[in-house]
Amino acid sequence: MELYKRKRWWKFFLMIGALLIGAASLYYTNQLTSQLRQEETRKMELWAKANRQFARPDIDDQSLELVFEIIQNNTTVPLIIADANDTIYFHRNLDLPSKGENVFLQQKLKEMKSGREPIVIDLGDNQRQFLYYSDSTILQKLRWFPVVQLVVVVLFVLLAYWAFSSARRWEQDQVWVGMAKETAHQLGTPTSSLLGWVEVLSMKNVEASLVEEMKHDIQRLQIITARFSKIGSRPELNKVEIFEMLHDVIGYLERRISSGVNIRMQVPESTGASEIFVNRPLFEWVIENICKNAADAMEGEGSIIFSWGKQKNQTFIDITDTGKGIARNKQKTIFKPGYTTKKRGWGLGLTLVRRIVEDYHHGKIFVRESAPDKGTTFRILIG
Repeated sequence: MELYKRKRWWKFFLMIGALLIGAASLYYTNQLTSQLRQEETRKMELWAKANRQFARPDIDDQSLELVFEIIQNNTTVPLIIADANDTIYFHRNLDLPSKGENVFLQQKLKEMKSGREPIVIDLGDNQRQFLYYSDSTILQKLRWFPVVQLVVVVLFVLLAYWAFSSARRWEQDQVWVGMAKETAHQLGTPTSSLLGWVEVLSMKNVEASLVEEMKHDIQRLQIITARFSKIGSRPELNKVEIFEMLHDVIGYLERRISSGVNIRMQVPESTGASEIFVNRPLFEWVIENICKNAADAMEGEGSIIFSWGKQKNQTFIDITDTGKGIARNKQKTIFKPGYTTKKRGWGLGLTLVRRIVEDYHHGKIFVRESAPDKGTTFRILIG
């Protein structure tokens, strides 16, 4: 549980950092854009003043040259000069289409009118023109810069998180496989030795029922050893009869969990979903893990019910208990490594369950239905 909380906080701080970077970039770019917009407004005012000077009959050659240079130097800000009746006299820095220039210019004039207040050019003799303009191409691109930068930052964070998670999953897989293989190796020798001791006990006239029970436990150890040896290897899938498999699992569980837990099956009327292709030792491990967790959640008293059937092209197996239930916001978290509600738990049981179902059987496992104090239903889908 603590491990999962630390991982969740790490993700939270990573996303907060990305948002802060984006927000700072957005704020700075908006400030810069505002300053450039004011600068363009001053340029247009100067441009309008130059046009007024250009219209004066008494302008000298030196002033005319300066005015002409000011007018020519505007190469970025789109502008249109028109009268009060929207008759267009001049335009600049607009990419005109090959056809329909007049319609295009009137549309641009309409857009400029809705954008900024025009600058009045007083030509004298009660003649006035209006200079309409819009943001330059550079300014328009600059407005999108923080959005692009924020997208880049988010993509970088997501890519970094994906790479980190992939590397961590690979390391976890190696640890899983290494631990499983080592466990199988360590269990193999004493299990073989125990089989020899059982034979010795049977020849010593020890009570037959005790020897038989020891044989069952040793066989169980052999099954566990086989399960661990299969982790990390491609499991062999065989056709398994669901009723028979669950019957054997129930027989094993009934001897090892509280007698207050009632385990039963709801056999479907249709026999269309009676068989599945699974690796039986591994799949029984899945069922046992879920049932043991359910028994713990019910504190040794309640019911566990198995049911199965068809869902589209897949077979489902439902495992329903009458335990404490799982809150909605925890129903996906429970499958993550390190999540546990037990004081001495490692939080690996359901992680192993999901790994066996999804990685080795290409199926799916999820909480189909659950609510606090109303029990839980796990659903396993197998193709």
